[in-house]
This record gives sequence, C-alpha cells and structure tokens, in this order.
Amino acid sequence: MGTDIRVTELEVEFADERLRTPLKFGTGVVSAVTSATVRAGVETRSGRRGEGYGHILLSDSWGYPSTTLSHEARDAAMRLVAERWCREVKSRSAWGHPVELWVEAKAGLPELARGVTEGLGLAEPMPLLGALVCASPADAALHDAFGRAHGVSAYDTLGPEFMAHDLSAYLGPAFGGRYPRDYLRAAYEPELPIFHLVGGLDKLTRAEVTADDPQDGLPVALTDWIERDGLQCLKVKLTGRDLAWDVQRTADVARVAGETRRAMGAAPGLYLSVDSNELNESPGSVVEYLQRLREASPAAYEALLYVEQPTERDLTVHNFDMRPVAALKPVVADEGITDTSRLELAAELGWSGVGLKTCKGHSSCLLYIAQARELGLVCTVQDLTNPGRSLVHSAGLAARTATLMGFEYNSRQYLPQADPAIRARHEGLFTVHDGRVRTASIGPVGLGY
Repeated sequence: MGTDIRVTELEVEFADERLRTPLKFGTGVVSAVTSATVRAGVETRSGRRGEGYGHILLSDSWGYPSTTLSHEARDAAMRLVAERWCREVKSRSAWGHPVELWVEAKAGLPELARGVTEGLGLAEPMPLLGALVCASPADAALHDAFGRAHGVSAYDTLGPEFMAHDLSAYLGPAFGGRYPRDYLRAAYEPELPIFHLVGGLDKLTRAEVTADDPQDGLPVALTDWIERDGLQCLKVKLTGRDLAWDVQRTADVARVAGETRRAMGAAPGLYLSVDSNELNESPGSVVEYLQRLREASPAAYEALLYVEQPTERDLTVHNFDMRPVAALKPVVADEGITDTSRLELAAELGWSGVGLKTCKGHSSCLLYIAQARELGLVCTVQDLTNPGRSLVHSAGLAARTATLMGFEYNSRQYLPQADPAIRARHEGLFTVHDGRVRTASIGPVGLGY
C-alpha cells in the first residue's frame, strides 16, 4: 500500500533510574531500573516522513527473573537485546504497516535473545517475555512515527485505509474483514480511573512511616495517597505463599482505604485487584485464599474485581484448570500471554481475561484486544511502573480500550521525578483527582505524546 513505511532510523538510548521507594512484588525488591527510549525515523512509499518515540523500563526482575543471575548481568543482556533488535528491524528494509512489521520480525526475537545470553555466557536464557520488553519501545516508536508520517492518530491507522491485511492474516479466517479499529473506541475516553499499587513493603498508615522514608513532600502512607488523590481503585501485591498474610493484607488494605474514604466524605465505592506474580502453587490455593478472604472480610471480598496471574507464567507446564477460580472472581492472565496462541490456550483453560501491557508490544496488544473480544474475555491494562512517554502510551491504550476498570498508574509513587517535560505537557494525565486522570492532553497525531 502507498501508506506502508520502511524504517530509516531506529536507535535506543538508556538511562539509569532509581525508585523513590523500593517496590516489592513476588520474591523480588526493585530499587533501580534501566529506562530505554527508542527514536524511529520512517518514510512512506509516497515519500512522507515521520519521527516517533517509544519508551519502557527494562524491568529484569519482571521480564527476566532469576535466583542465580545478578540484576547487573540481566540488565546488560536486556540492553543488548534492545540494541540488536533496533538494528535487526532497521536492517530488514521491509515495507508495511507497523503491525505487519512487528509480527514478521517477532518470529526472530527468541533466537536474537538466545544469541545475546549465550554470547554473554549467561547460564539462564532470557525468556520471551523479557525479550518482548526489550523490543516493545521500538514497536511503539514505529506506531508513533507511522501516525506522524500521515498526520493522524496511530489509532486511526488501524483499518483498511492503512492496513494491507485484515486480522485474518494474524488471527485466522474467523477474523476475515475485521480490523483492530473494530475492537477499539473511536476516541479517547476523557477520564480514566487509575489503580494505585500497594506493594508488599508499602506503608498503610502514618503510624508506620519512619524517618527512613522519603521526606520529599509526597505521600508515603496509603492513607495520605487516598486523601491527596481521592483513590478508589487499589492493586494489592500478595506473596502467593503465605495464605494468612495475604488474607490479612487484603483485609487491612480494604479496611484502611474504606475508613479513609469515609472520613473524607467520599462517595461509596472501593475496587481492588490482587497480584501474587505467579507464586500461587495451584488454582486450589487461590480458591482457598478467596474463600478465607470472604470469611475474614466480606467487604474486601466484595471490593475485589479480579485476580491477576496467580499461578505460573508458563500456562503449558500444568495446564491448570482456572474455572474454579473464575467461578468466584475473574482471573486475568498477564505474564502468561506472550503470543496469540497463549491467549487462545488461556481461554480454553478457563482464564477470564488478559492483562494488556505495552511492554509486551503495542502491536501484540492490538491483536490481544480483538482476540479477547471474540473469545468473550475481559481486558485490563496493567503497568510496568511506566513513567513519562510510556505512561502517556499506556493511558492512551486504556482510553481506547473497553477495560474492566481504568488502568494501573504507579510511576507517580516510585518514579515521580522522571521525564519532567512530558509531565508538564500532560498535567491532567499525570495528576490524579477523584481517583481519575484526564486524557485531553493526548494529542491527535501518532501516540499523542
């Protein structure tokens, strides 16, 4: 098609980021992380040019977990994969829509990642999830550049006017005549509720705050965050291994949040999600957690919207039947979804939905949304502590997608200092009022940075 692009430039730059407070999830605690920004240059067959950007944090603790490899070793590998991926995509000299370019190139990503880890002498190969994180900012940059080259929103390029292939090329004949735009909102939702993360080390009340906590004028305790931002949606990190702690933690969060909101005179309404980062040993342990939570705190159980990826990320290891969990609360696959075949398997195994993350690829998210809708699954938009451009990107995806409830936004807790220029440009998006952000600043061209 005349609208097709080829890549003329694709470069990545890295920066070191230190979290304001440590973030504990699963078995890991993150204090520092690498920030990756990709700049793309593209040209169309008709000679139009566009420049675009993508950004993500290379969270090795999430995408490349290990008990034997150091953070430094894994971080170095992820940086190298990001660099080589940019060179690989640029060298292909292929023409196409960003979704087409992503799908065609993604097939070689596992081999590229394997070559990096073997070359570095690392005993544990990088999983596909980690490699996707490394590749994702380049994918975002191409969507941004594609929209800019044509002077339109990247979300308005997802129909037959710009795509040579319908979804049947990626999802099978059942999707003949259908395009990604058919499963998206025609415009950005003007407001979105945000999920605030309650990490395993986070303080719930002022009484828990000590002199060792940040003294930078921002809240530390959950109560203060709720009072400042009017929060009503909270994501609670659990251990998955200590049932009593998990039940008590969920009940305590619900109690503290409920009491704080009532004291503020806020309207009724509290929503929770919980995430053990795959550490539950089986669906049975999740069912037991839910049953004990219902007994210990009916209010917390009632507030619980969904459970996020409680069991192992490789869905094929045990082929767990998740229907007993889904019968109680929706259970959403996150780390377990790395391609469309895994989402189809998740539906067969009884999972209720898919957690969308831009760090797994914008193009992949578009395919998952269409697939989920046809499979009758719910969509949620999760976070990788996205600051700056990656927050604008994630919010834009959520604002165009019918989600179970808003999207997760936790960089204001852990990386509030990141990318001041983007924050100033999108004040309504980075500032939370009544538990919501406003999307009016997301621009009409590209990904709207």
